[in-house]
Amino acid sequence: MTVPPSPPSPGRPLRTVVAGTNFGRFYIDAVNAHPGFELAGILARGGAHSRALAGKLGVPCWTRLADLPGDIDAAVVAVPSAVMGGNGTELGRELLERGVHVLQEHPLHPDELAGSLRLARARGRQFRVNTHYPHVRSVRRFLRAATALRARQPVLFVDAAAPVHVLAPLVDILGRALGGLRPWRLDDPAPVSREVGAATGDRTPVQLLHGAIAGAPVTLRVQNQLHPGDRDNHALFWHRVAIGTEGGVLTLADTHGPVLWHPRLHSPRDDGHRLVFEAGPGAEDLLLPAAEVVGDPAGTPPRFADIFSSWWPEAVGEALGSFAEGIARGDDPLRSAGHDLAVFGLWRDLMARLGPPELIRPPAPRPLTVRDLDPEPAGAPDPAPDGGPRPAEAAAARRPPAAAGAGDEPGAGYTGPAEFFDLGAGEHTSRTGPAVVAALAGIDPHSGPLLDIGAGTGLVTRQIARAYPDCHLVAAEPAAGMRAVLTARLAEDPDLARRVTVRPDAAHELALPDRICAAVLCGVLGHIDAPGRRELLRALAERLAPGAPLIVEMMGLTAPVSMPPTRLRRAALGRRTYEWWMSGEPSGEERMRLDTTWRVFEDGKQVHEVRDHYHWYTVGLERIARESGLVLERPPAPHAAAVPHLGVLRGAERRPVTR
Repeated sequence: MTVPPSPPSPGRPLRTVVAGTNFGRFYIDAVNAHPGFELAGILARGGAHSRALAGKLGVPCWTRLADLPGDIDAAVVAVPSAVMGGNGTELGRELLERGVHVLQEHPLHPDELAGSLRLARARGRQFRVNTHYPHVRSVRRFLRAATALRARQPVLFVDAAAPVHVLAPLVDILGRALGGLRPWRLDDPAPVSREVGAATGDRTPVQLLHGAIAGAPVTLRVQNQLHPGDRDNHALFWHRVAIGTEGGVLTLADTHGPVLWHPRLHSPRDDGHRLVFEAGPGAEDLLLPAAEVVGDPAGTPPRFADIFSSWWPEAVGEALGSFAEGIARGDDPLRSAGHDLAVFGLWRDLMARLGPPELIRPPAPRPLTVRDLDPEPAGAPDPAPDGGPRPAEAAAARRPPAAAGAGDEPGAGYTGPAEFFDLGAGEHTSRTGPAVVAALAGIDPHSGPLLDIGAGTGLVTRQIARAYPDCHLVAAEPAAGMRAVLTARLAEDPDLARRVTVRPDAAHELALPDRICAAVLCGVLGHIDAPGRRELLRALAERLAPGAPLIVEMMGLTAPVSMPPTRLRRAALGRRTYEWWMSGEPSGEERMRLDTTWRVFEDGKQVHEVRDHYHWYTVGLERIARESGLVLERPPAPHAAAVPHLGVLRGAERRPVTR
């Protein structure tokens, strides 16, 4: 019999193994970012991908459970469970037998779950199942709003939809939104008539069920289809939930947002029983907006790349945090799992009524953009009455084409739009700045100045300087418009004006001091070709004080792609609204041309437009680390998930520094 490991000492991270490297990659990122966990190794079949990933992370790749050392505290099992035809449940139970706390990925048959919970109780360990999606930030926002809504008014109806392979998480979301699942009742799927089947060619990808959950009438729409080898890429939609009350409808439009509130349309009637159409006494509700975004109305929807690099690891981190709290408290796993047992009990009943999913193998889908549906940007004025181009379009047509290669000049792409830069970058640098400040911890300000290369308008420069009051900085920015804002920003603070020197040099033109305490290059290295990058990085590495960091931020593009026009930001100042648009096309084997446009609207009409472009070399952080000869680290927790394309480079032998 295996002797269970002794519990970890207070404050020590839980040494954790992750089983599985498909979805398990998100768990690996989250474990690395969470201060309560330490990645001890990977448990996999030993394929080339798993071994390469373990090598990159500097941890062992075990292929047999018997090979695990005896000091493992916790495990994440991110392989299919028995109900999905895998050995995840068996693996989880073997880990529990060894005295390891287990967090297992959904779904589980309720009998599997109950058996694992009983074993966890017998071994004095925690067992949790993670349905993942309730922890995604947009779903968390929806659940907070649903709780507040239920406290004010009873639920009149629920309309929900999901593809079959993530149906268990939908049940979990509904249970949390409604304050429970019991009692539930389900009808069989509504039949499709012969006439409708003939009209659609028997193509019915979505099945409709009616039921009741926690006393609320529920309509469920399920895409009961599966591609056996590629489930996610062939889901027609993701989680969608609408909760209706007397006062309006709260909607989770998609797993990844937005969350919308539609107030109830209600117009009073006058003495003649006619509807009142003008707001006034007794008709104040007519001033309500027809719809509002719950949360940050100005927030930019996530890109799919953001979901994979930030949102999902963050959601896994939420599950890990709850798991760690249960371990620390010594919860009774059976007593704390009542909600999970109900979730998988209802899921089992749903799956039984739906029947086996239809197996499909369609070709790869072709995603569309909003520009495919409506070529006019949001807020753009209507076309001219004669159907001709608007004045702004006519002016753009008369504009001469940009000179070839102009995007390669130092500062190109930034001088024209400099007046708008803070409107677009402020939200991003509110995450980047704290991450850079944290990554600089331990620098020795007496070993030399800190270089901020490509300082822009100083949004991050100011945060660094204020966090390290003993440090002298050199802020280099070649774009005159950006540099004007930078100098004005620093001049407002006498202390910063004393300690920060502004230079007009591009990265490859900057005269480097003999010794520096750190260097920061955010959004810079993609402007420089490979030979120039390598020369700059090696020169900086040679000048770094022992243990000092070189902090770099890239864009997340690792290969040239066609990027349709995409609105990145929208902001308002007074009566004017500003929109930042970007598009891109490959312009070489490792290079893209990125076109930026700022449009200014006043009272709904476009009054100004500024266009520019630059070239960007599509390299990732790993490539940058190889070119520098330094070792790549992630930013310290909890910043790694918020800034996935920020890397910290240090010498291979990191030596502590004193302050």
